[in-house]
Amino acid sequence: MRRGFLALAVISVTVAFGFVSCSWRAASKVMPWAGRTPKVALVLPGIGARGFAHVGVIRVLERQKIPIDIIVGTDTGSLIGAIYAERKSASDLERIALALEENDIFDYDFINPTQGFARGERLENFIVKRVSSRDIERLRMPFAAMATDLETGAAVALTSGSLARAVRASTAIPGIFAPVAHEGKLLTDGLVLDNVPIGTARKLGADVVIAVDLTDGMPAAQTKNTFETLLQSLFLATRQSSALALRQADVVIRPKLGNAGLMDFTRKKELVALGMAAAEEALPAIRNKIGIK
Repeated sequence: MRRGFLALAVISVTVAFGFVSCSWRAASKVMPWAGRTPKVALVLPGIGARGFAHVGVIRVLERQKIPIDIIVGTDTGSLIGAIYAERKSASDLERIALALEENDIFDYDFINPTQGFARGERLENFIVKRVSSRDIERLRMPFAAMATDLETGAAVALTSGSLARAVRASTAIPGIFAPVAHEGKLLTDGLVLDNVPIGTARKLGADVVIAVDLTDGMPAAQTKNTFETLLQSLFLATRQSSALALRQADVVIRPKLGNAGLMDFTRKKELVALGMAAAEEALPAIRNKIGIK
């Protein structure tokens, strides 16, 4: 009788231990960082004025104490991401971003437009004046600005060197801005090859990747000039590739942007509000993924 009881006890303990062990292994597969705080990356794609929605997303994440450990940005996303990576203040970010006007970006040169109708120097100067960190390495968190190498045809993650020049390269829209010579490369806008750089965020050490999707709806078609036509064409060209890349994110925040135009700087505050609403909606999924209440 006693031997039977002991055998039953041993079996029970073994089964229980096996259950706990399996549960722990299962949890580890779902959350491989179990036992430590996960590193969270925010991936900010871009195209034109729609990127102002990122400001609202960051505002909500900061207010809700969702950690942002890494930022990777493309095009407008690199500009917004660079400011936040240096300031780590959503209120500062919003103040600087809302002060940005079309004339701060587009320094048109119609006299000698050999490589682009705008030089991009004005945007570079905007960053120099408003961001105290001159080099990416001096930012308060890991940051990458995505660009495209015109000579090799490769996506390039700029993670060191001049911050202002990196953002200028990342936002050098082909056909509108002249390519940027930087660190021995000839660079253009990152959205050409990798508008939603999930892979770069992982390489920088992210356990959880939160990405923003700016492709909702259809921007109001603008045919007033060549630049708006080019932007609209780029938006359509990158839409499918962005959808594929977003599948690799852990959580996707999708602002309902409707017909928000790509060069419409009159709706900045509205775009910030739309970003906030989408981030609020995504909070349960974010908290569940990173394991906080």
